[in-house]
Amino acid sequence: GAVGVALLIFLDNIVPPIPSEAILPLAGFRASQGAFSAVALWSGATVGAVAGAYVLYGLGRWLGYERLHALAGKRWFVLTSRRDLERGRALFDRHGSAFVLGSRCVPLLRSVVSIPAGVAAMPLGRFTLLTATGSAVWNALLIGLGWALAENWGAVDSALGPVSAAVACAVALLLVVLVFRKLRSSSSV
Repeated sequence: GAVGVALLIFLDNIVPPIPSEAILPLAGFRASQGAFSAVALWSGATVGAVAGAYVLYGLGRWLGYERLHALAGKRWFVLTSRRDLERGRALFDRHGSAFVLGSRCVPLLRSVVSIPAGVAAMPLGRFTLLTATGSAVWNALLIGLGWALAENWGAVDSALGPVSAAVACAVALLLVVLVFRKLRSSSSV
């Protein structure tokens, strides 16, 4: 029900390979069958998304820019380079609100964007409003999609497997690229 959806979406925001793209359409399908209230599922998903975003926002606030900048200079820290971090900070300073709002509808980015928001010390009220708004729109779209496709659920279900595999491969590829870039930049120094 709504509590289960809230927990899964909370985890989706912290551990990106748990895809809301699979969870929420299924929830919408079940709501169309009368098993759950679509409004309760949507509310639970939105609360779960905001709660998960708070965890990563808090991590970003705890790390802070100076600590993250120091980590980025370490050879073993493959997530970002100092140069990328500096460019990212300048970009976030100019467009942070739009990034937080828009990223809530993009797989992987919806999780990651909370960390730079915390690092940049975006005011918590603004962060909450943007996160809740973007997440509410995304959750409504996915739940509505599941509801609308209830008649063709078999086809939707068979398509979700390859999509989930593609997302997992993209995440793995991104990690390989980050490690390669870090090793290449460390060897040229």
